[in-house]
Amino acid sequence: MDHGEMGCQAIPDGPVLCVNNCGFFGSVATMNMCSKCYKEAILKQEQAKIAASSIENIVNGSSSGKGPVIADPVDVQVKPVVIPVPEAQEMGFGASEVVKVKQSPNRCGTCKKRVGLTGFHCRCGHLFCAVHRYSDKHDCPFDYQTAARDAISKANPVIKAEKLDKI
Repeated sequence: MDHGEMGCQAIPDGPVLCVNNCGFFGSVATMNMCSKCYKEAILKQEQAKIAASSIENIVNGSSSGKGPVIADPVDVQVKPVVIPVPEAQEMGFGASEVVKVKQSPNRCGTCKKRVGLTGFHCRCGHLFCAVHRYSDKHDCPFDYQTAARDAISKANPVIKAEKLDKI
């Protein structure tokens, strides 16, 4: 029996590289794409379908329930960081040369070294590099003794038994 007569396709002898030339191997099940490229292609197709249907809804003016659901906007409150800046006259600058210094949140609180994701958060609320992460290295104002006493007193409440009557 010949594969051409049966209508079956021959399976390639060796592995097939991804058609997007990403360097990984693809398969017939994923249209000769690797898994990552296949997921991206499917996602792009879905986004194109959603965009086309939303444009069609806008043009037609219909508001059917079949369109994409848009969630309500989420209100996120962010507290601004206020850094005191000395007056321009104290620094010797004119009023037009006032420069506001903004400390980046990913810098060490002591040496101002960039720490990125490897920074250490202290109990005093600041971020420090590997050298200044210990409380004795950055003059930490956090009172560890009082915090430890409070934790021990909460974990071990005083239990006082009733006195027994003597016989």
